Amino acid sequence: MDRADLVELLSPEGLRLLDQLPEWDSKADIVRTVAELRRQGHPPGLVAAVLSQSKLRARAKAKFGEFATRMLFTEAGLEQATRLKVAALHAGRFARAGIGHVADLGCGIGGDALALAAVDLEVTAADADEVTAAIATFNLTPFPKARVLHARAEDVALGGIGGAWLDPARRRTSGGTTRRLADAADYSPSLDFAFGLADRLPVGVKLGPGTDRDVIPGGAEAQWVSVDGDVVELAVWLGAVARPGIGRAALVIRDDGAAELTAPADSEDAPTGPLGDYLYEPDGAVIRARLIGDLARANGAWMLSDGIAYLTADVAFETPFARGFRVLDRLPADERQLRQALAARGIGTLEIKKRGVDVDPAALRTRLKLRGDESATIVLTREAGRHVALLVERV
Repeated sequence: MDRADLVELLSPEGLRLLDQLPEWDSKADIVRTVAELRRQGHPPGLVAAVLSQSKLRARAKAKFGEFATRMLFTEAGLEQATRLKVAALHAGRFARAGIGHVADLGCGIGGDALALAAVDLEVTAADADEVTAAIATFNLTPFPKARVLHARAEDVALGGIGGAWLDPARRRTSGGTTRRLADAADYSPSLDFAFGLADRLPVGVKLGPGTDRDVIPGGAEAQWVSVDGDVVELAVWLGAVARPGIGRAALVIRDDGAAELTAPADSEDAPTGPLGDYLYEPDGAVIRARLIGDLARANGAWMLSDGIAYLTADVAFETPFARGFRVLDRLPADERQLRQALAARGIGTLEIKKRGVDVDPAALRTRLKLRGDESATIVLTREAGRHVALLVERV
């Protein structure tokens, strides 16, 4: 979206037309919709802008729920935006630390600023992109204590501001295509600037969950967050918004609540041992935080093989930090023999999970030539360094 498209979209006609469009359906007849809007006399640029926003609003419901129907987005901004339930946790950190005015530097479409303003904090948000800053302004209109600047994070005056939140731009849109930046040195603002602010005030920095751990400053709290099994971010906390004694944290959020595993630092891996009656797959946040060893020791489990994130135990246990499976049988690891074993069981639908083995589950599933009415789950991994194929069921 360029400046001209945004001006049309923010006009009374544009906003009215956007709100009147039916909810986006991926199977909608776009050609017919465009023709109808053009027949009504709407200019081509406006038609394209409202249809694009309608599509983005539909996608945004996964992050913002019903709030998405009254928000505006950019493609890159929506991709990087924090889920509302996670942004609320960020805001709570600042509120509990007694910080009344927070700078959201590199605010994007304003997701985190919305959560900060919703807990009655004063917010100064800024984004270097003019269109993105205008969209954030629109999204924050209901909150009088929030203001948005069209400015680089580095140029925002921080006098009177008690804390800062930064979500450095990790994506770049060019020619209608959004791509992820692989090198942290290309982020905007830079990590040197983001972490350097901690010398002046409490700071939280959102990064991708796969960010190189070497960039995490010493003494910081690093918290990996997963939502419904998907690891969505690494949040690095410094100063008064960091919790004393916690260097590593894995926060697991699901529909039925949230649970957190914390430690002062990376935990030592648990010892390895033979396959027990149960297999456990730690949540991705636990794996990223390197707290697998603590999880194992807390539940009487051990690792199946060095460096592979599967735990095993003889007794079942319940934990929000791992998915459990009952081991039903060992199957041949050899592909031809595995195909025969599955055929003998009449398995036509197969879920393939794997760690520590170089195999493409989709390609393997095709080669196995599955036939039958039964469904099953197999785990391909290593036990004491040797390839194993395990037939399992969820517990």
